Amino acid sequence: MDIQNFSISERLGSLDAEVRRLAVIDLPYGDEEDIVSLLLPRLADEDAAVRTEAVRALEGYEELEVVSALAPMLLDADDGVRAAVGVVLSELKGSECAPPLLPFLRGHTAEVRTLALRAIRALRVPEAFEPAMEALKDADAGVRREAVGVLGYLRMPQAIGALAEVAALDADADVRRIAIGAIGYSSEQSVLPALTRGLADNAWMVRDEAAQTLGKLRLGLAIPELVRAMQDEYWQVRVKAARSLGLLKAVVALPALIDALAHPIGNLRKEAAIALGEIADPRAIPALEGALEDSDPDVRKLSRLALTAITLAQK
Repeated sequence: MDIQNFSISERLGSLDAEVRRLAVIDLPYGDEEDIVSLLLPRLADEDAAVRTEAVRALEGYEELEVVSALAPMLLDADDGVRAAVGVVLSELKGSECAPPLLPFLRGHTAEVRTLALRAIRALRVPEAFEPAMEALKDADAGVRREAVGVLGYLRMPQAIGALAEVAALDADADVRRIAIGAIGYSSEQSVLPALTRGLADNAWMVRDEAAQTLGKLRLGLAIPELVRAMQDEYWQVRVKAARSLGLLKAVVALPALIDALAHPIGNLRKEAAIALGEIADPRAIPALEGALEDSDPDVRKLSRLALTAITLAQK
């Protein structure tokens, strides 16, 4: 007998797990309330594959009823189900979805706390502040990484000191990198030591983030360190340093930026041309005129724009 002749409700109630799984996948778009009422019972299905598909099918439904049903599934016995729940919950955007997630920020396995912190990050609810601050000291790097993300989204001044400490001292390079990005919302000079230390970090991704954040915050006291970063062994770090030096209009960086116009990496030459235009010092004119013959059309274009900027600044 062709199973397709049965209604969705009948297929969802089949004794055959594969029939139930395919029925979940085949659920048509329709009345939201009806779809949810059909899917929620399948979250308790005895078959993990059915539960997984039911979780995926609920992506985008931000009703409190749905989130309240999904959150406890962070404790599901099946790895695939937990992973699917984590993905769906991480897509939530409304702060009204936060209450069911809060109990999972503490007192559970590192995996569960990681997924819960990731899910609540974009919701920006103050209730997540204290659990996230506690999680900065967690033994698990994944938990600490997500905690930094939560605090970065919350943008609370009370977290700046702790985030700066993590940026400087955490044992995990990725946690340090994310923490440096997270303190980018602060205009306090107190973050300068953590950021300049980041420019000397042994992980290039951390140095890259620090170079970018210093320019974003317009921390002029870091100009000497950024000039030194123009000699970094990783061109990616040099690109970010050049960008920040341009934003800071750092005249002392002219020699380093002019040298960068001859670098074999085109992206660095482009950033150097942009920065020289932002600084608008006439001493860069000969180098920029030379760059008008560059093999990269973008470098040529940006060099022309930089020369125009210098001309306008002299008027």
